[in-house]
Amino acid sequence: MRLFGLVPVLVLALGCSAETVKGKLTQRPSKPPAIATPDGKLIELDGDEETRGVLRDKRLAGFELEAKGHFTTPLRFQVDPIHTRAVTVFQNGKPRLVTYWCEVCSIRTYTPGLCWCCQKDTALDLRDPDAPLQ
Repeated sequence: MRLFGLVPVLVLALGCSAETVKGKLTQRPSKPPAIATPDGKLIELDGDEETRGVLRDKRLAGFELEAKGHFTTPLRFQVDPIHTRAVTVFQNGKPRLVTYWCEVCSIRTYTPGLCWCCQKDTALDLRDPDAPLQ
């Protein structure tokens, strides 16, 4: 029972965040991607290189997006690293995990780009987060 009492302290000590932002993914020329919140704020998004690739993927523009991370300023949000699966999009109101799939090689990745095997573009493949990945 005492272990559970230490969890919040441990989370704070490790620097883990529990903040989320949600809104419409907005991509602007020469500016960082941002979320347009329902209350009219535009919050710029940043993250590791792989996460920035997802946030800049034109195929995701306009999707409702939820990101986990922390605010670095009131209007700038640092998304947690790609391996934490901190980005969720909503398709027809349902949460979807952002993945990319190479049909030729049957290789799944979590950031857009060329397949590391055949060098063809990977396809956006939004997945049910509870379904097993192939």
